[in-house]
Amino acid sequence: MNQVFKIHSDFYYVGEEHKECKAREVLKKRNDKILTGDFVEVNDGVIERILPRKNFIPRPAVANVDQIVVVSALDNIDLTQLDRYIAFAVYYGIPVKLCFNKEDLSGDSAPDVYANYETVVTSAAEHTGVAEFEKLLAGKTSVLCGASGVGKSSLINALLPGLNLKVGAVSEKTNRGTHTTRHCEIVTVGDARIVDTPGFSNLKFDFLMPEVVGGLFEEFPHGQCKFNDCLHINESGCEVHGNVPESRYASYLEFVQEARDYKQNLKSTKTETSKFFGNRVEGRNTQKQRVYKEVEND
Repeated sequence: MNQVFKIHSDFYYVGEEHKECKAREVLKKRNDKILTGDFVEVNDGVIERILPRKNFIPRPAVANVDQIVVVSALDNIDLTQLDRYIAFAVYYGIPVKLCFNKEDLSGDSAPDVYANYETVVTSAAEHTGVAEFEKLLAGKTSVLCGASGVGKSSLINALLPGLNLKVGAVSEKTNRGTHTTRHCEIVTVGDARIVDTPGFSNLKFDFLMPEVVGGLFEEFPHGQCKFNDCLHINESGCEVHGNVPESRYASYLEFVQEARDYKQNLKSTKTETSKFFGNRVEGRNTQKQRVYKEVEND
């Protein structure tokens, strides 16, 4: 079965041999976007059809994965950004694992707040924890997610020293890494497939309703609040506020505010549209479907 291992410009590299293919023009006209990880039908170097996906995530754009492994740097860990990746994995129904890299620069262990997640602690530089990291990936197609500079490519190089994926240093001025990985690419390590991805820092929950956000936090005591529509902020009878780790709750508040802003923008759009088109206003469900489609095609 043909799987897309890499996409660069208008070329699609299919299979472990990276056979260079182009997409049939009709796919482009239908806006059928081919993603890294897609299984496709190929005829004479041309992709004719995208086979049904078992799952996908829009950013980084990858299809047909078994798990998402979120990589963080222990010497500069951003808990809110880590929570974003976890929440997105939950939203798309994909199991999530955690890797805390750069132990050599920190000496810290994994934060206790993530004790319920399968976790490995590594140092790609000193090659510690790499065997445990490899076991985490065994037999699965895994997406490595994380901000630039946390060591995703370095970890893959530690597993396959001859691969020599480009890595970059973290800027002393910004404390951020450079985007050394420019596209998603599947790398085979034994019986594991790893999707190396660019670093992303602009994920936002500006595409769903506020009441959905609580469901993305698995430790929230769902269904136990006094009110069914509880947003877990300042409602009476809320079983969440004060009963979850402080950092996780702070992340929740930030995400739910982004969703509230999105909801307000929908209302404003509806109001403005009604001024010009009378009753011919795009319904909320239609708007949500449009937004989801835009996210998928981003």
